[in-house]
Amino acid sequence: MKLLAITSCPNGIAHTYMAAENLQKAAEKLGVEMKVETQGSIGVENEFTEKDIQEADGIIIAADKTVVKDRFNGKKLLSVGVQEGIRNPEGLIKKHQNGDVPEYHSSGTEAAKSEKKGKENPIYRHLMNGVSYMIPFIVVGGLLIAIALTIGGKPTENGLVIPEGSFWKTIEQLGGASFTFMIPILAGFIAYSIADRPGLAPGIIGGYIAANGSFYGSEAGAGFIGGIIAGFLAGYVALAIKKVKVPKSVQPIMPIIIIPVFASLIVGLAFVFLIGAPVAQVFVTLTDWLAGMQGTSSILLAVILGAMISFDMGGPVNKVAFLFGAAMIGEGNYEIMGPIAAAICIPPIGMGLATFLKKRKYQEAEIETGKASFTMGLFGITEGAIPFAAQDPLRVIPSIMAGSITGSVIAMMGNVGDRVAHGGPIVAVLGAVDNVVMFFVAVIAGAFVTALLVNTLKKDVTKMELAGEGVQVEAATAHEETPPVSKVTEVTKLTDIMNENLININIKGSKRDDVIDEMIGMLEMENVLESTEDFRDAILARENESSTGIGMNIAIPHGKSPAVSEPRVVFGIKREGIDWNSLDGTEARLIFIIAVPKESEGDAHLKILQMLSRKLMDDDFREQLLEVKSDEEAYELLKQVQ
Repeated sequence: MKLLAITSCPNGIAHTYMAAENLQKAAEKLGVEMKVETQGSIGVENEFTEKDIQEADGIIIAADKTVVKDRFNGKKLLSVGVQEGIRNPEGLIKKHQNGDVPEYHSSGTEAAKSEKKGKENPIYRHLMNGVSYMIPFIVVGGLLIAIALTIGGKPTENGLVIPEGSFWKTIEQLGGASFTFMIPILAGFIAYSIADRPGLAPGIIGGYIAANGSFYGSEAGAGFIGGIIAGFLAGYVALAIKKVKVPKSVQPIMPIIIIPVFASLIVGLAFVFLIGAPVAQVFVTLTDWLAGMQGTSSILLAVILGAMISFDMGGPVNKVAFLFGAAMIGEGNYEIMGPIAAAICIPPIGMGLATFLKKRKYQEAEIETGKASFTMGLFGITEGAIPFAAQDPLRVIPSIMAGSITGSVIAMMGNVGDRVAHGGPIVAVLGAVDNVVMFFVAVIAGAFVTALLVNTLKKDVTKMELAGEGVQVEAATAHEETPPVSKVTEVTKLTDIMNENLININIKGSKRDDVIDEMIGMLEMENVLESTEDFRDAILARENESSTGIGMNIAIPHGKSPAVSEPRVVFGIKREGIDWNSLDGTEARLIFIIAVPKESEGDAHLKILQMLSRKLMDDDFREQLLEVKSDEEAYELLKQVQ
């Protein structure tokens, strides 16, 4: 027999992985092949393939949050709470073995259910879903065009041109094709996040219309901002249609015919007749206004052009400024395109530089995106900054605008000219720029302004939520006065945030609060608490919400407080056990206290808590911990949690 299982708890930390571990162990014991997909706070891991689902004899869902079941239509499916997966994994498997599980048949409305992800803003979550699917199209398109321009590009009076019929022209066209999908994909997966599969087609269609002004009589489309509007409009229209009550006979065709057709019509017609034309008129007026400024202040013009180029990074505002500069080349005025050429590359170079300078302020994925962004900036691909702007617009957009304005003004003052309709260092390398030195001064200054400003505005990204309780831990570096704990930027094992001084295998306290006080005293000796009382209040406040006794003789009390200067884990053993109001009624014998700074962001420690939860499901490991004879022996054993 082959079974699949999904585990998930409301906050996606300890219980998600405890249930997964126990189900896996029970399957091995009963001779059943099992694959477990975890839907935790860092995303889906060990995700099922279509082949996995086809070959499966049954499905077990042990979750306390909504899990979309559409993909399991026609399969025998058993759905229980996550605690059942922890406490009774063998019983769940035996139900499948005994044929006591019914087949699941989708009602056609399952896709309407969206998973609740803590207190995360739903608008932000939908936007991030679209951005995550859009990023590969930006990277592929930008890098292919950049490679083609570098190797095959020729500077001419009409811009940086790759000769027709050449191999590199084909590469450029492939990159261009990738860019054409960027906005539709963004819109489509925003809508998908809101309304699931019925929203995908309307979102993509709406995004395509937003990106092509020909639908509403404009040469310039609405760019990625229009794509965001189309995505949200399509998603919520599809969601509204899904809520309409229809006869049961109609329900099966709702998600595949009725919802996509009507939502696509509504979104498409809204853009064609209501949204697109007014936006297009705004940009026509803006272009005329810029043309009228040439005889006034060149510095003011440079400020405006720099701001426009970076505002929507390749979108319609950017294109108005770019086309204005290109038109001036045709009239022999190269000193308008010069500041634009500098401003074009500053957003992606600046954001790439920002991730290099302050890595702790960015997620690992953002750091990788920063590398691609920096490279794209060298070739004048402004779109490389879009992932950062879409994820954090209030901090990123003002920062890149400030950088582009700085570079544009310096280029204007330095009489930088550009004889081709393109930007970035690539045009300087190919000899299309006048006053090359000032061009690079402008680009470097603008990039540093962007990087320093955005890093000043951003907070460190090292938050974690612990054991489903919303506690945040900062992956901060250790103070120099605490040498036993290594200075780390990323926790890879439990002992990165603890040492032998934070272990006591003979806890004396006879009551829960006494044990907490005793273990807090160990933290106080490590000089990581500014106020013992404040941290104690945070711990007890958390306990008053619900017990941190997670069962199987384990308790993980934790507190988030400004009194904590650095994250630490304290481990103690109460061999005879102590009442902790545990979920399964067992007394706590293995106790981990987690001290967390109040202000922390990111998920650098999520993995280590997940590993701890998994490791504590190992009966042998728990027994070994209970049998240790010294703090040093316990510390060596805890090194296995990695």
